[in-house]
Amino acid sequence: MTFELLVSCVKKDPHELAETMHIASDAVIVSQLEDSSSEETFDYNGNRITAFRTQTKGVGINRNTCIELSSADVLLFADEDIVYDEGYAGLVMKEFADHPEADVLLFNIRVCDERRTYWIESFAPVKWYNCGRYPAYSIAIRSAALKENGIKFSLLFGGGARFSNGEDSLFLKNCLDKGLRMFSTPVVLGEEVPRPSTWFNGFTDKFFYDRGVLYNHLYGKAAWLWGIRWLLKMRREYEPAYPFAKARKMLFLGIKERGTRPDGLNRRFEEGTIRE
Repeated sequence: MTFELLVSCVKKDPHELAETMHIASDAVIVSQLEDSSSEETFDYNGNRITAFRTQTKGVGINRNTCIELSSADVLLFADEDIVYDEGYAGLVMKEFADHPEADVLLFNIRVCDERRTYWIESFAPVKWYNCGRYPAYSIAIRSAALKENGIKFSLLFGGGARFSNGEDSLFLKNCLDKGLRMFSTPVVLGEEVPRPSTWFNGFTDKFFYDRGVLYNHLYGKAAWLWGIRWLLKMRREYEPAYPFAKARKMLFLGIKERGTRPDGLNRRFEEGTIRE
């Protein structure tokens, strides 16, 4: 089997990024919001790096471009702020060799406590009800299973898109819906370097509304239940600056509308005219 790292970034020099991320495998690097589009292939310590500069915006289209440019059997998604441990590619390949039943494997990346959404303690199957906690940089997938099923990242969710985040959760749900077999593994591949979030601007009306839209897409008729569960779990994080009742109102509005009225959404937030 062959392996490629798929790196999504914004206005980064691919040559410098290969060094700072400790890339030690073949890789595809797509840098967005550039002044012009270009493509090059270069050698870095014996590894082939395909670098694509694009004027597009949005993490979903960035990751989809990475997929289109990839050619390996196993793909590992990455962000520009991940620094990989020595031997990471071999660890991924060994896990797939040891688990031929797996189409998708989710790996550990060390993250500071305030940003951590998951930590895997043992090898276990991943289902629809717990796939929402894993970020894109934890995901490794067999290319054949990905491309044969036409699975792509949503262009509506994530940094630079209409709705704040959740493209990774929707991607994993799509994998499960298509019948791909998914497992989490305690193997650690690297560490995230702290940086300002590309999408989180505090607990605002739009933050909770977008969460509601996401939950509708993830859980359908059960979105209300999962929404309340999340609001209660996170209550200490957003109160007292943002009241629970208001958070519930905005999240439920997002569930109800499903983002079907996006054109006037920003104006309504700015004017404070959001109503149930």
